[in-house]
Amino acid sequence: MFKRKAKEKKIKTPRFQTFRDAYAVTKQVKPWIGIALVAIFLVTLSIGIGIGIAVDHPFYVGFIFTPLSFLATLLFFTRVAGRAAYSSIEGQMGAGASVLMAIRKGWTTTPAVAVSRNQDMVHRSVGRAGIVLTGEGSPSTLRQLLQDEHKKTERFAPGVPVIEVIVGDGEGQVSLRKLQKHLQKQPKKLTAHQMREVRARLKAVGGLSMPIPKGPMPTRAPKVR
Repeated sequence: MFKRKAKEKKIKTPRFQTFRDAYAVTKQVKPWIGIALVAIFLVTLSIGIGIGIAVDHPFYVGFIFTPLSFLATLLFFTRVAGRAAYSSIEGQMGAGASVLMAIRKGWTTTPAVAVSRNQDMVHRSVGRAGIVLTGEGSPSTLRQLLQDEHKKTERFAPGVPVIEVIVGDGEGQVSLRKLQKHLQKQPKKLTAHQMREVRARLKAVGGLSMPIPKGPMPTRAPKVR
């Protein structure tokens, strides 16, 4: 019994820590988040109580609206926290790598497999879609860096699709906020076995040690059951 409780505590603690970290990051960017969350909860609950009074069952309807109020508050926080997380790392060195490494399912990212003197860098991600080389920095100098890494990657993994991406808000670029979705929507071209083989081949190539902006990064909205 005690072992079971200890196990449950270990499972719940990381989730609470993640939520607390997300709230701390969000509060730095959006100082009003605490008041907004309380307001949304109370407004939603008040609507429920108001409906309950109208149908002559205020306590019953209020009881039903309590979890709905928590849900509305959580959904609002998820959206605001996601935006705040991106805002907190935009412009920092390795921001793209931080976003890519936050994808927990289907992709493995090695940061800074190539870095120029101007601190332009390329990150390598491997998934069912193939290999994605993501560049951060000046587009004019990134092109050559991406081409060189593209040729290098093809030598280690011949025949595997290689996709080039440049992080930015310009034409033909992918913004930091849309980077995760851009990778996840790529069509699958490798089997799970082929993907593991590619990862094993490229593991020996490795990358450079570099600072990654800290803080919880959004992956996707939580499922509601």
